[in-house]
Amino acid sequence: MLREETVFGPIHSRRLGTSLGINLLPEKGKICNFDCIYCECGWNKDGRDDTLLPSAEKVRTDLERMLLRLQKEGTKVDSITFSGDGEPTLNPEFPQIIDDTLALRDQLAPSAKVSVLSNATRVHLPVVFHALCKVDNPIMKIDAPTNELIAKINHPAPGYDIARVIEALKQFKGDFILQTCMLRSREYDFDSSRPEVLEGWMEIVRQLRPREIMVYTIDRPTPAQGLEKFTPDEMAHLVQPLIDEGFLIQIKG
Repeated sequence: MLREETVFGPIHSRRLGTSLGINLLPEKGKICNFDCIYCECGWNKDGRDDTLLPSAEKVRTDLERMLLRLQKEGTKVDSITFSGDGEPTLNPEFPQIIDDTLALRDQLAPSAKVSVLSNATRVHLPVVFHALCKVDNPIMKIDAPTNELIAKINHPAPGYDIARVIEALKQFKGDFILQTCMLRSREYDFDSSRPEVLEGWMEIVRQLRPREIMVYTIDRPTPAQGLEKFTPDEMAHLVQPLIDEGFLIQIKG
């Protein structure tokens, strides 16, 4: 389900409410340094026909036009959300785009939050980290606690290291949102409820102490077949130890 516009929506988000999306990747392609088995945008190999990244100028122009239209219509936006067809921080103009977006938000939609959905692979880069620190909701993904387990579910590009990601996320000093997708797959030999996944993930949560955790499961068609979702009750049971410790956890089925 590729986004064919740089600015799209607004759509209803399970986690963010009425969300106006920004796609910093190609309009008819997909670029990501993950290739998740559950990605609603499909496999990376199927999205290589278009490699043109939108410029900061195009994003600014398209966003301003959309916000003016929504303002005229009286449509309230809860979140301006960087998601799109892959990892948004891969766009080389990401820091400038964040600055432009915050300025337009302040001018045309002051009640909206600015959110970035990221796989956290580039937080160790100072320019990326400092840009993420400016937004209201830096939402960083960790689905599993080891490189071996992440390889099963996220298929990261060569060079990925969960230890480096954890160290980079510590820079936020807890002022970020951690998101985790829970699922089962027999073909890929992965189950979020297994002790080696769940207990290791909870230890990472305790290290990073994010201000909020978003736990969710698959909700849309996935490129890999046979994936099994968790119910909200199942997920609530799995994360109950963290809830008992005082962590704020949002659970979405």
